[in-house]
Amino acid sequence: MMRVWILFWLMAVGFGPSVGAQTWARQRLQDSPRHLEWVDVVYGDRTVKCFVAYPEVKDPAKTVVLIHEIFGLTDWVRGVADQLAEMGYVAIAPDLLSGTAANGGGTADLGGDDQARQVIARLPPAQILADLDVVVDYGSKLPASNGKASVVGFCWGGSQSFRYATHNPKIVEACVFYGSAPSGGVEALQAIACPVFGFYAENDARINQTLPATRADMKAAGKTFVAEIYQGAGHGFMRAGESPTASPENALARKQAWQRLHQVLQSSGK
Repeated sequence: MMRVWILFWLMAVGFGPSVGAQTWARQRLQDSPRHLEWVDVVYGDRTVKCFVAYPEVKDPAKTVVLIHEIFGLTDWVRGVADQLAEMGYVAIAPDLLSGTAANGGGTADLGGDDQARQVIARLPPAQILADLDVVVDYGSKLPASNGKASVVGFCWGGSQSFRYATHNPKIVEACVFYGSAPSGGVEALQAIACPVFGFYAENDARINQTLPATRADMKAAGKTFVAEIYQGAGHGFMRAGESPTASPENALARKQAWQRLHQVLQSSGK
């Protein structure tokens, strides 16, 4: 146990690029009373480094797989995992940039947000799905898990969570934070077997202009898509709204969306 926590402390203190420093997110992790650890999920010749947060509950709990923003697996995403564990879920956040750095490392070794953006744009779509497959399988088979798994994604990860819903019929819900639907229209959406819940910012025309078509296509495909738009909020409000310097609009949107996320995850059972 001591060895795990020493490893966690070293990684937390030195964890690479951060959007807006995120010292507040790092402090939360250092103060968390929950069991937090790093694991390597291996398949074939690929290793996906993942951050896992465990709830303090007596019974097995639902697993929530977090798909990070375009900036990679930052302190903030790991903090979200800890907050989900605080609510009673097993949370696992894979670094989908694993193996992309010069030394074979991931987000922490890329050198900054711009480098992460460049690398993430070049990830093979099939690799992203394969990574998520093994992480969902790993997370849902942990002794602390009840076997149910949901995916929750932010920004780039929001779009990936929507796309993943068309790929894996075993997930119980997909939560899309300011992400777009996959290309392919109604035909692509036919494969979705779970409800999709959208969380969007009012001041985010780039994403919101795609919503009318998404609603129409999901309806035509006979799928559940429930989206809410948070007034006055901007893209990335879940992270921005948690910052000590958050605008009132982003802070309120983050609070409301967090409460809704908990309700959504509870609706299919912990």
